[in-house]
Amino acid sequence: MADLQFEKPLLELNAKIEELRKFTEEKDIDFTDEIVKLEAKAKALAQEIYGNLTPWQRVQLARHSERPTTLDFIKELFTDFIELHGDRLFGEDSAIVGGIAKFNGQPVTVIGHQKGKDTKENIARNFGMPHPEGYRKALRLMQQADKFNRPIVCFINTPGAYPGKAAEERGQSEAIARNLREMASFGVPIISIVTGEGGSGGALALGVGNRLLMLENAFYSVISPEGAAALLWKDAAQAQRAAESMKITAHDLYQLGIVDEIVAEPMGGAHRNLVQTCAFLRESLTKKLTELQTLDREQLVIDRYNKYKSIGKFITFTENTITTV
Repeated sequence: MADLQFEKPLLELNAKIEELRKFTEEKDIDFTDEIVKLEAKAKALAQEIYGNLTPWQRVQLARHSERPTTLDFIKELFTDFIELHGDRLFGEDSAIVGGIAKFNGQPVTVIGHQKGKDTKENIARNFGMPHPEGYRKALRLMQQADKFNRPIVCFINTPGAYPGKAAEERGQSEAIARNLREMASFGVPIISIVTGEGGSGGALALGVGNRLLMLENAFYSVISPEGAAALLWKDAAQAQRAAESMKITAHDLYQLGIVDEIVAEPMGGAHRNLVQTCAFLRESLTKKLTELQTLDREQLVIDRYNKYKSIGKFITFTENTITTV
């Protein structure tokens, strides 16, 4: 398993514990007391590291090469998944997966960005960066869900929409804009979940829902920390500084009223224990779906409108007063 630099002290301590255990087995010398002490120290160190993560460390966890993908979540959370392909206009885009499944026995449409687990798969999936046909496939599946009255669940994990020439020629911005417009009008519950990177419009194209959930170590931003650093300070190496300034973590966005719920992750990140992560996620998803299914089609549209209308504040100046709304 790939590990991060800030985890190094904990990894070294765990390695020492394993070394003592191995030595005990091979040499028949009892190091139980030493092992117990080191395990207590390791537990305290893990609490210190993972309980005080900086925004940049959370960005690193969100980008972890072994972070669960949409297909991982689908396999663990849903049953009877049938993947559907193509946008019926140009072709298939493997950077977005979607289809019909059952959640707690109820038919739903599930869609999400899909990264790879190794270099070969990442190339095939275009590193989770969709072309326009990916967003048009997602829209086709959402329109189908709206027609047959199925709730929609979207998993967001992308650096952003693919910025290449071919994508622009095929209408990347139009495809994203159309998704934003159409998602706002669907009369079925839509729940979007940021599971890793939530990058720019490429993420927002699956993000216009009634409820927005975020895993604890995910981030959601109009631009990457590296991109912001390059623009603000002409130095992408200042990404850590940018991450701390941009308010892009789940906790920041919850305080700003953008995220509706933060879903906990196991100690060390979602990649450490997929089953536990999905248990937390299932609980949140069940609660939100139950809540939304009490609303009729018109109420769901109004609820979605009110959610986005309430985000942000502005100040009105008149001759004698200043009003904050």
